[in-house]
Amino acid sequence: MSAAEIEKSCKAAMQKCVDFLKEELRGVRTGQASPGLVDHIRVEVASYGSTMPLRELAAISCPEPVTIVVKPFDPGTIKDIEKGLQTSDLGITPSSDGKIIRLPIPPLSGERRQQLSSQVRKMGEEQKVAVRNVRRDANKKIDASKKDSVLSEDEADNAKDAVQKLIKSFEGEIDKLVKEKSTEIESG
Repeated sequence: MSAAEIEKSCKAAMQKCVDFLKEELRGVRTGQASPGLVDHIRVEVASYGSTMPLRELAAISCPEPVTIVVKPFDPGTIKDIEKGLQTSDLGITPSSDGKIIRLPIPPLSGERRQQLSSQVRKMGEEQKVAVRNVRRDANKKIDASKKDSVLSEDEADNAKDAVQKLIKSFEGEIDKLVKEKSTEIESG
């Protein structure tokens, strides 16, 4: 494998880690309503015989900063959606009028804000570990290519330096995402 190929696959894998973190952070509650809090929740729909993400079952909107409104595409699924929201780990009780479901977002207590901030930091740390694992795998590929005489000593060293620069860049991006989300939680 050439150094460029190793670097390209390494960069793609690290980007997946950052994208995964972004998706995870969307589901972390702040003091304000956001469709991202609920759109990923999986709902067991008996009439369809499957489990589906909420975003595929309903239109999700936030008409007010403290309320999420869920309007099912199929009115027959409203009970399933309500049950799915109640059993989720959101800790918010939905109220339904038969056509739409409202989720009032209560303000966060100081203790809860600290819990969420530490949860966000933990998520960030997990992705940093994933990025470091990608670096380790890339370095193994570089060493194998050097051993197989595909890469020279200098090419292998340059490739390892390039991978190290990538990890610094992606770790910086992860830190930035965690800091932004923590600030949003603390101020929200």
